[in-house]
Amino acid sequence: MGQLPSQDILALLEFKKCIKHDPTGYVLNSWNEESIDFDGCPSSWNGVLCNGGNVAGVVLDNLGLSADTDLSVFSNLSKLVKLSMSNNSISGKLPNNIADFRSLEYLDISNNLFSSSIPIGIGKFGSLQNLSLAGNNFSGSIPNSISEMSSIKSLDFSRNTLSGSLPSSLTKLNSLVSLDLSHNGFTGKIPKGFELISSLDKLDLHANMFNGPLDVEFMLLSSVSYVDLSDNMLLSSDSGKFLPGISESIKYLNLSHNQLTGILVGGAEQPLFQDLKVLDLSYNQLNGELPGFDFVYDLQILKLSNNRFSGFIPNGLLKGDSLVLTDLDLSANNLSGPLSMITSTTLNFLNLSSNGFTGDLPLLTGSCAVLDLSNNKFEGNLTRMLKWGNIEQLDLSGNRLAGNIPEVTPQFLRLNYLNLSNNHLSDDLPKVLTQYPKLRVLDISSNQLKGFLPADFFTMPTLQELHLENNLINGGINLSSSLDQSHLQVLDLSHNQLSSFFPDEFGSLTSLRVLNIAGNNFVGSLPTTIADMSSLDSLDISDNRFTGPLPNNMPKELKDFNASENDLSGVVPEILRKFPSSSFFPGNSKLHFPNSPPGSTVSATDSSKEKKSMTTAVKVIIIVSCVVALLILILLAVFIHYIRMSRSSTPEYDASKDFRSRPQPVISGPIRPTERGGPLVVSAEDLVASRKGSPSEIVSPDEKTAAVSGFSPSKHSHFSWSPESGDSLTAENLSRLDTRSPDRLIGELHFLDDTTSLTPEELSRAPAEVLGRSSHGTSYKATMDNGLLLRVKWLREGVAKQRKEFVKEIRKFANIRHPNVVGLKGYYWGPTQHEKLILSDYISPGSLASFLYDRPGRNGPPLTWAQRLKIAVDVARGLNYLHFDRAVPHGNLKATNVLLDTADMNARVADYCLHRLMTQAGTIEQILDAGVLGYRAPELAASKKPMPSFKSDVYAFGVILLELLTGRCAGDVISGEEGGVDLTDWLRLRVAEGRGSECFDATLMSEMGNPVVEKGMKEVLGIAIRCIRSVSERPGIKTIYEDLSSI
Repeated sequence: MGQLPSQDILALLEFKKCIKHDPTGYVLNSWNEESIDFDGCPSSWNGVLCNGGNVAGVVLDNLGLSADTDLSVFSNLSKLVKLSMSNNSISGKLPNNIADFRSLEYLDISNNLFSSSIPIGIGKFGSLQNLSLAGNNFSGSIPNSISEMSSIKSLDFSRNTLSGSLPSSLTKLNSLVSLDLSHNGFTGKIPKGFELISSLDKLDLHANMFNGPLDVEFMLLSSVSYVDLSDNMLLSSDSGKFLPGISESIKYLNLSHNQLTGILVGGAEQPLFQDLKVLDLSYNQLNGELPGFDFVYDLQILKLSNNRFSGFIPNGLLKGDSLVLTDLDLSANNLSGPLSMITSTTLNFLNLSSNGFTGDLPLLTGSCAVLDLSNNKFEGNLTRMLKWGNIEQLDLSGNRLAGNIPEVTPQFLRLNYLNLSNNHLSDDLPKVLTQYPKLRVLDISSNQLKGFLPADFFTMPTLQELHLENNLINGGINLSSSLDQSHLQVLDLSHNQLSSFFPDEFGSLTSLRVLNIAGNNFVGSLPTTIADMSSLDSLDISDNRFTGPLPNNMPKELKDFNASENDLSGVVPEILRKFPSSSFFPGNSKLHFPNSPPGSTVSATDSSKEKKSMTTAVKVIIIVSCVVALLILILLAVFIHYIRMSRSSTPEYDASKDFRSRPQPVISGPIRPTERGGPLVVSAEDLVASRKGSPSEIVSPDEKTAAVSGFSPSKHSHFSWSPESGDSLTAENLSRLDTRSPDRLIGELHFLDDTTSLTPEELSRAPAEVLGRSSHGTSYKATMDNGLLLRVKWLREGVAKQRKEFVKEIRKFANIRHPNVVGLKGYYWGPTQHEKLILSDYISPGSLASFLYDRPGRNGPPLTWAQRLKIAVDVARGLNYLHFDRAVPHGNLKATNVLLDTADMNARVADYCLHRLMTQAGTIEQILDAGVLGYRAPELAASKKPMPSFKSDVYAFGVILLELLTGRCAGDVISGEEGGVDLTDWLRLRVAEGRGSECFDATLMSEMGNPVVEKGMKEVLGIAIRCIRSVSERPGIKTIYEDLSSI
């Protein structure tokens, strides 16, 4: 007779029903009634731990499970001690029947998709010792009833969206060992009393919005060893000192990115830090002199950068007789005086940049690998540098160093980065620099170096960037016939005294992306081999003595070009006519556009317009005017009728509408066939243009390059920051500009850290060029007088929140720093409604859209599969950081907001969290644009008040994966056998038919002969399809990131 399933087995089978996706089959293939043990506990089931006849543990971590469950199903496991389901995509809520979990001691549901508030009954977890809800979507405040959790030892609520003030009842958890509430939105003061919890070892409250003074009693009396209160708005006490004391039990203390003031130690007081191992007080407002740190025997990491410390640096920090420091960062202070020697045997990282140190370079012994002494006032020569043999990265730029670069046997066998720029170095360019075996970046620009250019620079197998501009280097360039080993990507030889002909061998530098030889004395014509430099996207040959015609076969992917101030002749080749006249003139009196006289700055299009007879012109004008007037009257009548009907019968916004349900607009641009000749493609940009009057984030090449001279906007053209102005304006446009808007900013310019300092007037003077437009504003590239490049987004009038809310939200993003996320610099708040600017890092060379889509003006050759996979992983890593480390969705993810940084194609996400700064109407319009462009998740279309979420980010990311696989734009309407469909529907149909591989980009076909590549593409396609499932079946970005990283 068969045995009936026990209550425990029924509970587990109930949970199994909730699982929608189990990629490894760990649960679905194991949990079945046929494998039940005779004692009633299924010990043979994966992840199930038994104690006698009862289930004691369920461990399902890191499985990629997708489920929507009610944890109350586990309450029937009367002997359950441990429940762990971390790092999955499980959604649901914490159950209200918490009291039924009588024996549970360990609960970990971290890094999932659980949501809602924390239930008031959480205190009824009477036996619980470890609780982790980290990395979910819990919101609201922490209930006071949490104090009833008498047995709790570890409590982790980090990386959620919890808010409000912390309840003082937290300090009554007398058994607590670890408390982590970081990366939430808690406000107010940190409650007093944590020092009374004798068992507490770790307190992590960083990345919140706590304010008020530091709790002196906690710092003095606490038994905690790990304290992280960074990234808040904490103040020092009123005593004028940083702190009166620190408990001897504290070993790790991070108070960076707050508003602390005062001095570290006053008078002859005993040092505060004798028991610390890590101390980070960077990005505060601390001042005074640094203490001696004489009795600090355990300190390993000391970071005091970006404060206001002054005076000399204590000798003990650098000599290290009794210290064990490995990392020391004192950059961006007001320290001064000479540095005689650095003899510490433990220091590995030393940053003393941006201070006022003087005298000769210090003697250096020991094992320091990273040394930054840039932007000081060091003088003398480089002879002391010869014995710094262990250095891997060395920056001495921006000092007053003189003399020569010693020509001796190379000591830097590990050196990969060397920057000696902006000094007074002279004498011949030494060949020894070509003998460093691991050197990747060499910058010795802006000195007085002379002599011939060693040919060995071009054959160094590791060198990627070579900056020699603004020196006195002379002679010709003699290249080896074999440059196959060169991986040089950036070469700047501008403003030297180089002469002779431009060598044909340069065509062998196929990895070169940036070449600048402006301001030399090169003669002759450009060789046709320049076409072989297939990666070249920036070329400046201006201010030389080149003659003859420009080659017709210039690299197709050029984005920046300047040949002005030469003696070139002939007709501008067709491939170069996309650049403005400033790329060719002044100079080149014999060069001209088609149908223009030599030396003319008028383009071929303008010069081809001939004057018509006055009689004919008048007739044409009259006829055209009448037709236009009639059309305007008809359109006006239709528009008024439409407005009246809309006000009487339609709501303000219907998010369910998307471009597929709208009448097809008249497409003015070309309709391009696919590589395979089947479906036709209608660009989504045209759809956006028809709705808004300008394409979303799309700008013509002429518009982009307006006011550009060489590699940056002309210093002679200024831009009056007006959102209506569109293009960059040259000097002759300024009189017209003054009638439209003020020519300078007069509002308030705020930066989110101390790394950038500008005035509104300096920003007003900055030359600018349009990068793109979107529903919420226009983006510009701004070039400051000091060479700093910024990306400035001018928000459209009416989309920004009120000032108080706007400032509160934007300050939350002050400390976002990640290699795959564009850093936010600051904001400008003007006196009128339309003057709202957001400033961020400028990323070059462009967006993913500009590299991926097969359209005129595409940057570079088609992306390889390795590049596309790297971009996908980078974007997933950036989103994972935003979702889990910053607890915010991106909200506006699309190919134009994925920026590719440097030649390594490092992808960084931009324009994140704008919905936090915008009104509801602005957010709705942004989401509507996302629908037109193909990135909007279905659940947003079905909501009357849509709001970006973690899951909608995953959907948009899935669409980007499909773009990477197919090379198509997400919003393209693809016409084929099934009629007009968008990219996601087209892929779903093909995958369902087993023809998914037919959708891959034709430019990748040659690589698909490699089984590894083909397998990887199919795996990414599977991940992309998972991302665009319904919201309940969609995985979290952490799972997606891990899956992509494993390919």
